[in-house]
Amino acid sequence: MKICELINIVLSALVGGMYWGPWLALSRSMPTFKPEVFLDIVNRMNRNMEFVMTILTPVALLSTAPVLFFSYKEQPRTFYLTLIGFVMFIVALLVTMLIEVPIVKQIVTGTVGTLPANWQQLRDRWGAFHIIRVVAGIGGLVLLVAGAIF
Repeated sequence: MKICELINIVLSALVGGMYWGPWLALSRSMPTFKPEVFLDIVNRMNRNMEFVMTILTPVALLSTAPVLFFSYKEQPRTFYLTLIGFVMFIVALLVTMLIEVPIVKQIVTGTVGTLPANWQQLRDRWGAFHIIRVVAGIGGLVLLVAGAIF
């Protein structure tokens, strides 16, 4: 059980870190970037993160299943804390897939000359929803750790 919890926490921490890192590094600066700099950053981040997150996120989510299975009857506190943490990571995934990825896809397919006219509004929408993703990821991780400790 403890090995399953450790694997789940480490994988989920990697996922949460991929949410938190860009927010920490770029959130205050994003509105100041000129279009060409913004486009370069979005393209680079997308190329660097897309493949990793496509594999890491489902693996991290699946690693929750053994913890839930083994804790269901024996450790109800662990079960419920882990379940709520899992749900928070699902919220982060939904924000990613339904809101953030479509915005990124609109932006990375263009050049500075073909950026959507509303690229600044798209950037701001992405930023606002990214905060939800960061909070859900960090909150989910805290709950997974709490479930393992308590």
